[in-house]
Amino acid sequence: MKRYPAFDPPEYLNWQPDPDLVREYSRRLESSPERAACVADLGTARLLSLYRDLVVTRLQDIGLKRWVRQGVISKAWLGVGEEAVTVGCVAALNRGRDVVIPMIRNAGACHMMGLPLEHGFSCYLATADSPTGGRDFHYGDIARGVIQPVSHMGTSVPVVAGAAMAFKNRDEARVALTWTGDGATRTAACHEGLVLASRLGVPAIVVIQNNQVALGTRLDQHGAGQPEDIPAAHGITGLTCDGNNVLDVYAATVLARRQCVDGRGPVVVVAETFRMGGHATHDEREARETFADDLFESWGRRDPVGLFEAYLAGLGITPDEIAEVEAAATAEVEAAAQRALASRNDVPAPENALFGGFSEGGVLHGLAGRLH
Repeated sequence: MKRYPAFDPPEYLNWQPDPDLVREYSRRLESSPERAACVADLGTARLLSLYRDLVVTRLQDIGLKRWVRQGVISKAWLGVGEEAVTVGCVAALNRGRDVVIPMIRNAGACHMMGLPLEHGFSCYLATADSPTGGRDFHYGDIARGVIQPVSHMGTSVPVVAGAAMAFKNRDEARVALTWTGDGATRTAACHEGLVLASRLGVPAIVVIQNNQVALGTRLDQHGAGQPEDIPAAHGITGLTCDGNNVLDVYAATVLARRQCVDGRGPVVVVAETFRMGGHATHDEREARETFADDLFESWGRRDPVGLFEAYLAGLGITPDEIAEVEAAATAEVEAAAQRALASRNDVPAPENALFGGFSEGGVLHGLAGRLH
């Protein structure tokens, strides 16, 4: 993948695949017959589709960071380094039936679930044609299976348990999935949702996206124990995966979904990863001061986009095939950003802060029809 000196983490600029890490990428899947079976039927088209979604998700963040540098917006919440956790999970779902509740760093889930890519940009501009009519940059569309998140971490867990309870009550072969951070597992709402999901045996998947930090507090500082301990505390099946290996995330989510639709209750998937930046673009220097340099270097070698590209090359997929997908993804993201910028001065009317302003098929219009 092309690297961008003005926007990429320094560890990514001269990135080259580490042969040992590339071999480990494959061994991770081969060590589990169940997971190997999950990915065995992924042909070239599906694999390149996964690569496309990783690239689009990375480029959306780069586009937002460019806007910050240009003064278009003041800050952005990025997930550089964590893309595989989002892409692998959504790729394993039945899009069109299942529902997700993303965190702001799982914005890639929105375009994968069918939302217009420009919404990932216009939500930051608060324009009249943004997905929330200028109210909030957290966005979704229940008609396309994306429940709009809020800023409060952990609160999506009881909501996803409630959505899954509806599916169970109606005997529907559907699941509800949400992501939550390692820091959010220290909140009451997260555990209240897990208690509900466990007690009622609902088809919910909770992905603990362990990126080693809660805001600016390291994992070893913000609580005792490890995220991997949480499922057993609630009597829930727990799975772990390499959060920088999109195929391992995909396989774990396939197995989790299979258990849910078979009526065997909820699943917690713990994905270990690392965010190659700050809590937002305004505190990247503080993030560098929070962790030792060698941690950034170590995770930098495990770039989820680069490693998957190297894996594809090992399968015999040609550089031209990969480059063609990247070029199309780049053009798509650039066009989406330009469409969003075109309405930058379309400020919503003040009265729309309380009434009206939601686009047809948006958050409110689709709510009744999607879960009922």
